[in-house]
Amino acid sequence: MVRKTLRLDQFLPYRLSVAANRVSDAVAGAYERLFALSIPQWRLIAVLAESEGATQNELGQKTVMDKVTVSRAALALARRGLIVRSPNPRDGRSRRLFLSREGRALYRRIAPKALELEDQVFSSLSEEELARFRDILDHIARKAGALVEAGERVSGAETGPK
Repeated sequence: MVRKTLRLDQFLPYRLSVAANRVSDAVAGAYERLFALSIPQWRLIAVLAESEGATQNELGQKTVMDKVTVSRAALALARRGLIVRSPNPRDGRSRRLFLSREGRALYRRIAPKALELEDQVFSSLSEEELARFRDILDHIARKAGALVEAGERVSGAETGPK
């Protein structure tokens, strides 16, 4: 896979980002229009629906969102009564977030729509292609995560031209 010049339209990280942005924009529009939720808010609801509560730090790790984004989304959901905060028995400095009854009801309304949107986006792929695509995405995420971790361990590395 040796190329002599970089062409943005062939650069896979760029193409992956464009595709992800287009899917995210389509989904975000539907969530905003139908449920008055942002993508970060939906991600928190989805993670909390699949768990027995989580701290904001855990939510950030699970959703790969930064602390500020998680905090803003959690605050907005709390204001709407969709999540509740409880003291964290393992760490008195943090709180665990849980879906409220209203939050669970909203999740039950959103989940079928999310699956419908996924079907619309990926309907042209066979089950085998979808399975392979998921495997490829997992591989890319692991490889990119390892590169990020390796970069964080390197101190004093050059980050660009001087």
